Amino acid sequence: MKSITMLWAAAAALVASGAAAQTPAATPVSPSGEATFVQVGRLLADPASGVVQRDKTLVIRGNRVAEVRDGFVGEGRIVDLRDAFVLPGLIDSHVHLTGQQNPNARLEEVTQSNAEQAFVGARHARRTLMAGFTTVADLGGQNEAVFALRDAIRRGDVPGPRVIASGASVSVHGGHGDVNGYRDDVMHLLSSESVCSGPEDCMRAVRTQVRSGADVIKITATGGVLSNTAAGLGQQFSEAELAAIVEAGHRMGRRVTAHAHGADGINSFLRAGGDSIEHGTWLDAESIRLMRREGVYLVPTLMAGDFVARIASGPDNFFTPAQTAKALEAGPLMLDMARRAHDGGVRIAFGTDSGVSAHGDNAGEFALLARAGLTPLEAIQAATVNAAAHLDIAGEAGRIAAGMPADLIAVSGDPLADVTELERVRFVMKGGVVHRAE
Repeated sequence: MKSITMLWAAAAALVASGAAAQTPAATPVSPSGEATFVQVGRLLADPASGVVQRDKTLVIRGNRVAEVRDGFVGEGRIVDLRDAFVLPGLIDSHVHLTGQQNPNARLEEVTQSNAEQAFVGARHARRTLMAGFTTVADLGGQNEAVFALRDAIRRGDVPGPRVIASGASVSVHGGHGDVNGYRDDVMHLLSSESVCSGPEDCMRAVRTQVRSGADVIKITATGGVLSNTAAGLGQQFSEAELAAIVEAGHRMGRRVTAHAHGADGINSFLRAGGDSIEHGTWLDAESIRLMRREGVYLVPTLMAGDFVARIASGPDNFFTPAQTAKALEAGPLMLDMARRAHDGGVRIAFGTDSGVSAHGDNAGEFALLARAGLTPLEAIQAATVNAAAHLDIAGEAGRIAAGMPADLIAVSGDPLADVTELERVRFVMKGGVVHRAE
């Protein structure tokens, strides 16, 4: 890939030195307002079409694409990507920026302050952005840390992807998302206002999350692998509680997505009118029928399943016995689940559950989606136009077009021939600002 010329060469040097954090994410590198001309050899501007255009110039003004011109044109500030393949910035629909699984993860839950978690999140956000992900949905973090990180990135105080945040998950007392496995007094101290029992209390929990700043409501419709409790992976909320949560979320103008492994919890949430499913391990024919009928997206998080299965079965397993049993039960099933969903015509949005696996490795999900039967184009669509539709941000992400934010990435090879090319992103622009250039 050819080097960036003129002022953009200086911007690349700043990125390499780590000084790019000083550049506001919503403003161009130059305060003059001068247009930037991004010359592109191969361009997949709209993954929905699958059409690769050749020899185009993207005209960037401020933080948006002003126009797409034929040929290599422009003078002044030019970004030379004539030998590259360019596509929209990628979207990860399920991350946890403020933490990452490791042997000390349970200790960190009771030793890290909210402020420390926000700074940890800033480090992970930068890694995620450098991997080519310009938008993420953070689902299920500590409210103050996650919302502070989201807002800091939005202001341009730290580099990172655009963050759509749920904050704490709406969870059932004693279930996945609640605090488990510590001394009783410690658990009471750490318990969140988003934990609830009974329809009225669960409506309160949803409204509390909205008041705290949630962009989307994330709930734990079933048990989960990494909660330190032997409570299984089936449905944990009652039908009435699920209906109350979805109703409250929709009345407050929020989409509601569900962490869900067991088919009972998946189907109960779908019948309650829920908007999307995270994980979906034991989805069945009824799940597929309901998801197709309602146009519900599945976010399969195959990297999480692969990671927990490898850790639980390996010599350096750091999970507790309760976590290990669930990891060995659920992890190996997730690839086949995604294959069945894809074959059944379920709409799929890209999501990794990063924070279980390592931040910055998000693009590893593409190879797993390919193993589940998605074509390279379908996998790219999952991480662009599908994810944008799923998160209700199609007007702001997922495509490169006049009027859209200037979020784009570049690779050397052809990801439509080998989707693992997306593991080797060489150039990242978010909102008209170059964050990575090689």
